[in-house]
Amino acid sequence: MNIQNKSLVVAITLASALSLAACGKSEEKARAPGEAPQAGAPEAKTTVGTTIDDSAITTKVKSALLADAEVKGLDIKVETNKGEVQLSGFVDTQAQIDRAVSVAKGVEGVKNVDNKMSLKTPTTVGEKIDDGIITTKVKGALVAESNVDSGDIAVVTRDGVVQLSGFVKDQAQIDRAVQVARSAEGVKDVMNELSVKK
Repeated sequence: MNIQNKSLVVAITLASALSLAACGKSEEKARAPGEAPQAGAPEAKTTVGTTIDDSAITTKVKSALLADAEVKGLDIKVETNKGEVQLSGFVDTQAQIDRAVSVAKGVEGVKNVDNKMSLKTPTTVGEKIDDGIITTKVKGALVAESNVDSGDIAVVTRDGVVQLSGFVKDQAQIDRAVQVARSAEGVKDVMNELSVKK
């Protein structure tokens, strides 16, 4: 099969998957405008479309933060779940935190901003190198842990304090991720900023 045919097959497969995902939404009883959903109705599940929308929002927020002179270049992690944006990481001042939250709230599609950012404390070059090593060890330990969706967890280390953020499936994954991070060599403490996906 030549490259053009492979590209066509990939495009058709992707289009079919998106169509099926749209068709797979749970059917809901028609309601009059303003009528509240029935009690006990199943909660909407995350669909392929929601995931794509969340990825687009994450990209827009990251771009807006990079374009802003006050927060440009800061190491702010951005995660999105059903339009809720979580900002995490370490910054220099409260003003930078406030500005980052304001910028994120101004992005189209953002329903809410959950601020999980923390203020930095002064560090030496040696501590920065150690923090990088600790981050790598924690990420590796999370990847090796079968009971944790590590791809949804951001890891940042400052002065040996590890900050975990992002959205995971349930509280059990949060508890296990914190336990795994605490057991990594060099970790002084773990800041748990993880949230359960809605």
